[in-house]
Amino acid sequence: MQQVWRLWGNVIVASVLAVPLAVLAARLLARRRARDGHPFPARTAAADVAMAVGTAPWIWMILTPTTAGSTISLVPFRDLIILFQGPAVTVFVQVGGNLLVFAALGALLPVRSARLASLTAVAGVAAGASCVVELLQYGLHLGRVSSVDDVMVNAAGAVLAAAVTRRWWARPIAAGIVPR
Repeated sequence: MQQVWRLWGNVIVASVLAVPLAVLAARLLARRRARDGHPFPARTAAADVAMAVGTAPWIWMILTPTTAGSTISLVPFRDLIILFQGPAVTVFVQVGGNLLVFAALGALLPVRSARLASLTAVAGVAAGASCVVELLQYGLHLGRVSSVDDVMVNAAGAVLAAAVTRRWWARPIAAGIVPR
């Protein structure tokens, strides 16, 4: 636990401190959207802010430099096979962490927009975002492994989170207008 706190304590503290600011931001955004005549101001504002606040800490951790050399791994499942040969706690932390990176995005994107209310759309958006993060890791020479397996697990986490929120997904309005 001390190692987790040493490595990520600043991220944890910043995330906790961001919650009241996120609530305020969602309320202000909802008020502005209501004034502009948006059909679902509170729902979309809460989803937008929660997606950002739920994803930002993971991105911060992923883009934190290490002292190792940057590498790239483009062979699917190779890193996962190697990982699963290691200690169970490492597997849990690595796979669990990667499943959570875009979980907030996956859970709330279809709640936010009827246009993106499908598991395929969530998978595409999450995989695209994950590719950007992996490219940043490599391009910025952060001392991390940029892996196709991370992209797959990140996208899988978003899809699983989306499946959990399926009953709250946005639906097109009768006149064919889709909430933005």
